[in-house]
Amino acid sequence: MTIISGKKREKIDRLAELAAREEERGVSLWQDAFRRLRRNPAAIVGAVILTIFVLVAIVGPVFVPYGPTDTMGIREGVVRVGQGLIPGHSAEHWLGYDHQGRDVFSRMIVGARQTLLVGVVATLIGLAVGALIGGVAGAAAGLGGRWGRWVDTTLMRIIDMLLAMPSLLLAVSIAALLGPSLTTVMIAVGMVSVPVFARLLRGSMIAQSNSDYVLAATSLGVRKSKIALAHVLPNSLAPVIVQATLTLATAIIEAAALSYLGLGNPDSAVPEWGVMLADAQPWLGIRPALAIYPAVAIIITALGFTLLGEAMREALDPKLRK
Repeated sequence: MTIISGKKREKIDRLAELAAREEERGVSLWQDAFRRLRRNPAAIVGAVILTIFVLVAIVGPVFVPYGPTDTMGIREGVVRVGQGLIPGHSAEHWLGYDHQGRDVFSRMIVGARQTLLVGVVATLIGLAVGALIGGVAGAAAGLGGRWGRWVDTTLMRIIDMLLAMPSLLLAVSIAALLGPSLTTVMIAVGMVSVPVFARLLRGSMIAQSNSDYVLAATSLGVRKSKIALAHVLPNSLAPVIVQATLTLATAIIEAAALSYLGLGNPDSAVPEWGVMLADAQPWLGIRPALAIYPAVAIIITALGFTLLGEAMREALDPKLRK
């Protein structure tokens, strides 16, 4: 576990160092990265997947043909679970019914919004807390002198302990302590990504602290707090933004895993892909498609975020460029 966490730290620190090195060339990092992304097929595919997903999540629930909680199949006698009858797709119900007689297509569309909400909020939680810790540590290490190095060492040892724990185990532990709910899933998944954001921003800020503009500002008598907040921090955010894109993919998968383990929203009437996947387990023998639909949706969405995030990382990393 120590070897794995050490490799993870080296990878994060390397990304931060390379991003800072590119800024020193005087090249607009984001303009150059965007130019490379437009020529990257993986980035285009990922962007298309994410565009469709976001549009479905935002606009789709307005146009669903049936209510996501309407048990019409039970009411009309079409779904008879006791007799092992859960009808599949038809002209009126494109993905069929679930075990409670609800329209699966409508629940998938509405569930996309909940899945997006969980992923985005969890990522924002990890980004906010991680950026706070990493920003303080990076500013202290780069500009704080002896006292700053002590603060940096203390904060990074705490972060290293969190990095040494498997992410899913840490998320399950937090969710078990807080109790099952959608808010719990967001907090648990968000806290898992805190160490990555913290160490990444800290490494980027330390690399930026050695830049010429920091030396010039220090020579002119600019306060170190102003240098850190107005100059070093804004120029250190590029690798953090890339990591946020990758974290969205893992956040969706980990949220689905927590829901599958019964630590997500206990109200199955609220459609969410992870909850739908968990609810489908008892009915795999009768209708396995109930689990296949949300599973495929989760995989494709995570793939879109991963493709775009990896393409952005490649565009920002000189050693990975072609």
